[in-house]
Amino acid sequence: MSNALIRLEQVGVAFSGQAVLDSIDLAVEPGQIVTLIGPNGAGKTTLVRAVLGLLKPHTGKVWRKPRLRIGYMPQKLHVDATLPLSVLRFLRLVPGVDRAAALSALQEVGAEQVIDSPIQGISGGEMQRVLLARALLREPELLVLDEPVQGVDVAGQAELYSLITRLRDRHGCGVLMVSHDLHLVMSTTDQVVCLNRHVCCSGHPEQVSGDPAFVELFGSNAPSLAIYHHHHDHAHDLHGSVVAPAQGGHVHGEHCKHG
Repeated sequence: MSNALIRLEQVGVAFSGQAVLDSIDLAVEPGQIVTLIGPNGAGKTTLVRAVLGLLKPHTGKVWRKPRLRIGYMPQKLHVDATLPLSVLRFLRLVPGVDRAAALSALQEVGAEQVIDSPIQGISGGEMQRVLLARALLREPELLVLDEPVQGVDVAGQAELYSLITRLRDRHGCGVLMVSHDLHLVMSTTDQVVCLNRHVCCSGHPEQVSGDPAFVELFGSNAPSLAIYHHHHDHAHDLHGSVVAPAQGGHVHGEHCKHG
């Protein structure tokens, strides 16, 4: 734990008296990829805001390495269609960034060709790469990626996951990545955390790269992805509250029951 970039201890957040996060323990170390998964309303975005220091937990504490540099990639960027903003001008909103630095970051994510394009005119996959380039411009020790494959097709998702892994390897940064669903998780993820207001379970994803269905979807040369099999000792009702499991057993081999 002494090597952690960020550490959450028993973090709880409530809005209008309603618990959104409860007793969250989480840590990310240099070179580690931690993937946070869960349904809508599970508290993933709230947890990200706590990590970024945008909100203060009601209980518990968030510890960050002193002078920790964080690069943040949001889910989406909303830009007014009438705003004359090129990709270069957008990246230069980061203090101290010139054209050379912007081009270098874009080259690193494979999107240098859009540097002079209007940001409203690039594709969904290009936009995600631009947002990733912007996060890299901060020379981060920790990358926080909120649904980085949002709006990208399946093939593009696989390539973005591979790119994120390469960036982790190249820079040695820690990565906290949020995923909307429970279906596909990078096998190179060091830890998967399933969240539904509290940590339902966490652990290493199981490798499925040799599965015929996987090969059919992604091809034999695709980046390794895995399905993370859950083993819970509880379930949730329609409101996300914990309910007791059926008599005589745990909930095995299923995702968290989310209504």
